[in-house]
Amino acid sequence: MLSNQLHNGMETAKLLWSRIPSSEDGEVDGVSMLRTSNGNTAESLDYEVIENQAYRYEQAQRGKLYVGYQVVVKWFLALLIGIGTGLAAVFINISVENFAGWKFSLTFSIIQRSYVAGFVIYVLINLVLVFSSVYIVTHFAPAAAGSGIPEIKGYLNGLDIPGILLFRTLIGKIFGSIGSVGGGLALGKEGPLVHTGACIASLLGQGGSTKYHLSLRWLQVFKSDRDRRDLVTCGCAAGVAAAFRAPVGGVLFALEEVTSWWRSQLMWRVFFTSAVVAVVVRTAMGWCKSGKCGHFGSGGFIIWDTSDGQEDYSFGELLPMAVIGVIGGLLGALFNQLTLHITYWRRNYLHKNGNRVKIIEACLISVITSAISFGLPLLRKCNPCPESDPDSGIECPRPPGMYGNYVNFYCGKDKEYNDLATIFFNTQDDAIRNLFSAKTIHEFSAQSLLTFLVMFYTLAVVTFGTAVPAGQFVPGIMIGSTYGRLVGMFVVNFYKKLNVEEGTYALLGAASFLGGSMRMTVSLCVIMVEITNNLKLLPLIMLVLLISKAVGDAFNEGFYEQQARLRGIPLLESRPKYQMRNMKAKEACGNQKVVSFPRIVKVADVVSILQSNIHNGFPVIDHTRNGETLVIGLVLRSHLLVLLQSKVDFQHSPLPCDPAGVSKSIRHNFSEFVKPVSSKGISIEDIHLSSDDLEMYIDLAPFLNPSPYVVPEDMSLTKVYNLFRQLGLRHIFVVPRASRVVGMITRKDLLIEDSEDSANVELQSTSVRSLCCFSCVIFVSYYTCVKN
Repeated sequence: MLSNQLHNGMETAKLLWSRIPSSEDGEVDGVSMLRTSNGNTAESLDYEVIENQAYRYEQAQRGKLYVGYQVVVKWFLALLIGIGTGLAAVFINISVENFAGWKFSLTFSIIQRSYVAGFVIYVLINLVLVFSSVYIVTHFAPAAAGSGIPEIKGYLNGLDIPGILLFRTLIGKIFGSIGSVGGGLALGKEGPLVHTGACIASLLGQGGSTKYHLSLRWLQVFKSDRDRRDLVTCGCAAGVAAAFRAPVGGVLFALEEVTSWWRSQLMWRVFFTSAVVAVVVRTAMGWCKSGKCGHFGSGGFIIWDTSDGQEDYSFGELLPMAVIGVIGGLLGALFNQLTLHITYWRRNYLHKNGNRVKIIEACLISVITSAISFGLPLLRKCNPCPESDPDSGIECPRPPGMYGNYVNFYCGKDKEYNDLATIFFNTQDDAIRNLFSAKTIHEFSAQSLLTFLVMFYTLAVVTFGTAVPAGQFVPGIMIGSTYGRLVGMFVVNFYKKLNVEEGTYALLGAASFLGGSMRMTVSLCVIMVEITNNLKLLPLIMLVLLISKAVGDAFNEGFYEQQARLRGIPLLESRPKYQMRNMKAKEACGNQKVVSFPRIVKVADVVSILQSNIHNGFPVIDHTRNGETLVIGLVLRSHLLVLLQSKVDFQHSPLPCDPAGVSKSIRHNFSEFVKPVSSKGISIEDIHLSSDDLEMYIDLAPFLNPSPYVVPEDMSLTKVYNLFRQLGLRHIFVVPRASRVVGMITRKDLLIEDSEDSANVELQSTSVRSLCCFSCVIFVSYYTCVKN
């Protein structure tokens, strides 16, 4: 009975929520989903190994020494990714902290004489920083806007989104983040650091940037999409590890949030990369503690250390902690929905008016944010300083020109502080540190916390989506810690216990809002423990995360999933849709016409088909002596373009070059068929052929993939979905049932012992590799459709 009532209540909540317009009610339909927000087509990546003759010849030439060299280079690149991402994070933090420090110091010194002059200086400094950020993004690196996590998640899901991993995107992300965060916007730098790490990894994987003449040939070892995917995964983990100084959290973030697959070999390299980041950041902070880096380095390696907070908790406190989880789920889901609508309107209406509108919008939001953060504290009365505790190391009020706890802002007496200015007129890291701080009961009033919660929540919703690099981790922590501290104040007054700390509830509130918005659990739990250095609160953090995620899932998707859909990034989620259980593979193909090539094809026919179709893969068919039609493999569009451009494989005869099946000499290296990561590759419009060339023929047998993945037409679409996603496929053949069995492979057949030639055997480690026996069964059957 109770379960039925709960189910009915959830359905009612979903019905009410669905009355609010969503992104699916607009132009984001099944067709436009194949295009990103800037109009570029998002093509799939070729994570599957194309085992054509060029690939097999290259594998046969490699010995154990070369395989060992590849392993060494992979670990060396992991080391470079960790060092590069760590240095980038240190540079961003030093710049942001010093810009903010100089801004507050100058403003505090000026307001001692004139508040109007101090306000003008404060607004102008923020305006200049934000203008520099939005100008860099709009005129130099458009792909650097936003957090970049939805785009990187799409890349690791198997989508090639143009521009997201370029060198100029990396530069725009770094300097744009400095301007937007240093300019006081309600944004964070943690999300952009994930994108920064991915860009560094991609650039190192391709040996640098050839456009800007910053390439190293000896690093250009890994040219396949699969190898680049592994490097980008290391970069994502390194970005989180650098942003929060949480190496274990970085590994779990890459595993839980951005990747669609995982394997044990990659786990080692990702963990190693995150550890290198931690060493680099810790070393830099140790060097900066002497004052060489200005305002950076004094906070310690742990960003918000709460190890001196609440030691224990009672059973009665679990109820208000659960309430925090519910509040986090509700506010997080509302935040996702509001940002979705505003970003949708901004992208489809406001930003279509050009870069000038984007710049004006960002500057206007900067002025409004500065006015609110400077003006609202003036409306609050100052509070007398509490009795100082010599052991706490906290001075009240802070000396003029300093910021932190107990900020003296527009106070008539020396021993007074402004609690609203302590949150508003501060850097985000210091504001969160104030909210998390222990032994500071009654530092903030309920009116000030509620005022800050409403205003900052509104600013965060409005600011996200502007043309600047923007992360939502730190703003989410600030929002959650504010209402968490409000609940903590109620608990302190209700329970009347000395061991209850308001800062503990602020920490739980931060975790609940991030869980309700981003829907992360394991990685977020570990990150919160690492950034606070308080393992005692682990069970409580787990509790609020589970509750907030469950409540948020009742209303909408996670933050990054919604933003990815809004940007037109068609992600394959971890679970297939429920209706797929009742659908067959043949139904998914629909009535589309299959475009195929014969083994010996005329050049003019290849050009005609490529010009009239946008498909990226084509089945190749041949005929037996009995006239039976056989599917002999799959040829990619990119490979056909390489053949047309080189012309070395053109032949005059419409007959196979090796009818007996003997491989002819290989005229191409496997690297010639690899599409550059920083460009769109060859286009059919770039190829110029004479009339004589068009009359010649190409034998496609040496260049096709002879072992594509094949499924029967009556296989459930759920199994096809899982196969497609887990293997990172781009195409699957759908064929009728086979008439005979060639063989059967079991587990023992795959347990190959090490031998002298084992280095030349590449086994693709997948969870469904046993499908190869089924491919042998139906390989001789005719196809009905191709999933393109």
